Amino acid sequence: MSDSTPWPHFSESELTCHCGCRRQEMDKNFLTKLEALRVAFGKPMPVTSGFRCPMHNAQASHTGLSGPHTTGKAVDIQVSGEDAYHLLAMALAHGFTGVGLSQSGLRQHRFLHLDMIEPSPGRPRPFVWTY
Repeated sequence: MSDSTPWPHFSESELTCHCGCRRQEMDKNFLTKLEALRVAFGKPMPVTSGFRCPMHNAQASHTGLSGPHTTGKAVDIQVSGEDAYHLLAMALAHGFTGVGLSQSGLRQHRFLHLDMIEPSPGRPRPFVWTY
């Protein structure tokens, strides 16, 4: 965490593509909204997936080369149980328009996907789904 950015609760390493390409093209307005959500939530929100380059997204997701993470307006937050319930409600109240919930399996693999992408054909918003 760095106090010198407008989003001090999120690190570059969390937000950078995990394939090794070192791309980090997160949308600044999205990060400002994410930071506001984090401050309101009052607890850590570890990002397990931030920006993804198209090739990494095609390997990691069924959304192929152009999924929400490739827009810089999506993250996956490691959260489970009661915290997931509260974060989900708060994310909707903060205007996040895409919410995906994965709460099965090991706790460390449970997450909440949050995005703020624009609606487009085949990608309506607001939208909630489960994995």
